[in-house]
Amino acid sequence: MSETTAANKSPGKIFHWIERIGNKIPNPFLLFVYLIAVLMISTALLSWFGVAVKNPASGKMVEVKNLLSVAGIQWILPNIIKNFSGFAPLGSILALMIGAGLAERTGLLQALMNKMASFVSARYASYMVLFIAFFSHISSDAALVVMPPLGALMFIAVGRHPVAGLLAAIAGVASGFTANLLIVTTDVLLSGISSEAAKAVSDTVHVSVIDNWFFMASSVIVLTFAGGLLTDKFVEPRLPAWQGSSEEKLASLTPLQNRGLLMSALAAVVFIGLVALMVVPEGAMLRNPGSGSIIPSPFIQGIVPLIILFFFVVAITYGVATKQITRPDDVPALLIEPMKSMAGFIVMVFPLAQFVAMFNWSNMGTFMAVGLTDVLEQMSMTGAPAFIGLMFLSAFLCMFIASGSAIWSILAPIFVPMFMLLGFHPAFAQMIFRIADSAVLPLSPMSPFLPLFLGFLQRYRKDAQLGTYYTLIMPYPLVFFAVWIVLLLAWYALGLPIGPGVYPALP
Repeated sequence: MSETTAANKSPGKIFHWIERIGNKIPNPFLLFVYLIAVLMISTALLSWFGVAVKNPASGKMVEVKNLLSVAGIQWILPNIIKNFSGFAPLGSILALMIGAGLAERTGLLQALMNKMASFVSARYASYMVLFIAFFSHISSDAALVVMPPLGALMFIAVGRHPVAGLLAAIAGVASGFTANLLIVTTDVLLSGISSEAAKAVSDTVHVSVIDNWFFMASSVIVLTFAGGLLTDKFVEPRLPAWQGSSEEKLASLTPLQNRGLLMSALAAVVFIGLVALMVVPEGAMLRNPGSGSIIPSPFIQGIVPLIILFFFVVAITYGVATKQITRPDDVPALLIEPMKSMAGFIVMVFPLAQFVAMFNWSNMGTFMAVGLTDVLEQMSMTGAPAFIGLMFLSAFLCMFIASGSAIWSILAPIFVPMFMLLGFHPAFAQMIFRIADSAVLPLSPMSPFLPLFLGFLQRYRKDAQLGTYYTLIMPYPLVFFAVWIVLLLAWYALGLPIGPGVYPALP
């Protein structure tokens, strides 16, 4: 695989500057080592000076715990291994890559993208990749692992630049993470937090899982068009010309491959049917044993293992049908190469996991969030300035706290009552947060998916560094954020419902 050294068009002075500055950033492994040192010194200084803020949710003072104190050292040393092995995204990502890697090694993903490409013009590939990425949010974080390489393969299949497909897919699953056509786990998590925060003002107002549905479903359509135009008119024309090797350019499917796809499709139907039998009927085994609901339930909690099992079923079926798998020993042999490709990711996660754990133990995340929120509250902003203030605060905190639900747990007790007192529905405040938290997700250095995205990019650009990644992906968060702000203000000005029977203003 290779790219010509000259770009088709100049990337522009701003993006060239971003790439130059970004490439001066140390390797992500070293970056988090340096950040750990900065964090340790910061906690020591804040602790020594006795700086504290009051958490409005609990009413307690939040003090930063000194990582360089005796208690800090006594916590750090015994927990280094635990922080790494217990880093939740690590297990999920590696497990998903086992399943997706098997599908790739058997040739299933390439054949599927080739087949899909025969029904889609290269002209509309960007829109298709983005729309599929938005729809894949039903699988939650799994979409962040599976969709980017699929986007690259789709673009290869239609004769377009794989990096453009990769970037479009990352934009759809990351920058558009909370834009959904269906109700997903994000709706459940955030609505529960919002409802609790709303009790500070009224016991009769609550937020349901569908209260943001109209706006977020509409966002899928708007962002699909915006992202597609951005990819076609700005991102791809400025990429270096792609000259892939012959093995990367997908050839026409053979009769054996077509048969493999047919058998895989049948296996997929059977698998989905069996899962449906365990979910759909009343009292089914994967429903919530207490309430009988689907959200939340063992089905939702087990969505990642089910996706992995699905990959295994369809990939093994395809491999057997195409004679890629002729004996049981072929399966583990095919799994080795995908896991080799994850070595760099595993190395980068080690200091990242330590930094996240230290950040949480020291209370630095809560301290920053409450302190910054107090500043906005004291400014007494109302109307559109309040919307924009919450959005930018949420986006800023996303750079330091990886969990959206954790950020909203801190912000909701302040902003939900504040917005309610200003006459707005708590679901409207929640929606504003979702926009900001999602839009900047691909840029967050705290995201465990950042090194994964960089690894995907390095498949097609061996020399890609962190600055290269930031330069290429930057247009999407900026455009998505701007489009979402315009859409939000237009929605508010027109007084449209954000969900069934729910409007920005309280009745």
